[in-house]
Amino acid sequence: MRERIKADLDAAVEASVSVKLIPPAEFGSQELGDLEGLSLDRLDIEVDCYTPAPELLKADREVQPVEETLVSNLLKSNYPVTGQPDWGSVQIRYFGVPINQEALLQYPSSFRNHTEFHEHCAERIFMDIMACCKPVKLAVNAHYTRRGGLDINPFRSNFNTPFPDNLRNARQ
Repeated sequence: MRERIKADLDAAVEASVSVKLIPPAEFGSQELGDLEGLSLDRLDIEVDCYTPAPELLKADREVQPVEETLVSNLLKSNYPVTGQPDWGSVQIRYFGVPINQEALLQYPSSFRNHTEFHEHCAERIFMDIMACCKPVKLAVNAHYTRRGGLDINPFRSNFNTPFPDNLRNARQ
């Protein structure tokens, strides 16, 4: 079953994916954890755009590069097959000129009415940050609430970094 799922996902995303199946007898031993990083959700922002708006993203090119890991639990998009909401958390690790944190929080919040698969949303976030903010290094890790009993946690990076821990959080 794992090989069949892997083959289907590899073909769908045109890349190699990893698949891990956990038998029901091991569910109780699974650890819970949160994505590490500074929470963007602490910021008081206004959101008035509900489709992906990369033009919101800003970086301060006058400041020395920084290395940051930022997290938000406010990612929400819609599943293309049913139109049902998909809630998620996103972790953004980067090295480069500082990305404006308020703008960075507004950006995933702008996905509210957007309809796209999880993997495509994570790829869109990655590509938009790369294009607009031009970090030297960037990793985007999205953890969505479970659909059909499956955790779907797409990860994209442009540098050699260990695959992130795949801890389930309380929202999943």
